[in-house]
Amino acid sequence: MTLIASVPPYWEPMLNMFYQRIGDPSTEEEMLKERSPLFSAEKINIPMLIGQGANDPRVKQAESEQIVAALKANEQYVEYVVYPDEGHGLARPENRLSFYAVAEAFLAESLGGRCQDVEGDFRGSSIRVVAGTEHIPRLREEVENALLEEDEPC
Repeated sequence: MTLIASVPPYWEPMLNMFYQRIGDPSTEEEMLKERSPLFSAEKINIPMLIGQGANDPRVKQAESEQIVAALKANEQYVEYVVYPDEGHGLARPENRLSFYAVAEAFLAESLGGRCQDVEGDFRGSSIRVVAGTEHIPRLREEVENALLEEDEPC
């Protein structure tokens, strides 16, 4: 419902397509709630990783923040990272590398297995860790080190 409510003006000609494919919130609110992961967050019992480009015109940051808040309210483990200078998809190579490092460590922890150490994988990245990190070895420390390096004069 919030996706449809937040469509940018240039998408308005496509609203009828959204109503046909997703549903019309003015007439099908209950059906939309039944299918929305947001309204079933208590049923999610696996760790979640969410990466968000803050400037994404398709999937607004508020969408991610809603599900993160719902998962945290249900004491579910969620890893949430935001890239302030990205949109829909990660364009900057430094940001892609940092997200790959996060995803690899997250999957290793969640599924069992090994992963490469994240040392140095956040240099030049705009990553901001909003939630999580306690299950990914050295993640917060490496992100903080990368941010400190940005602040050092050349």
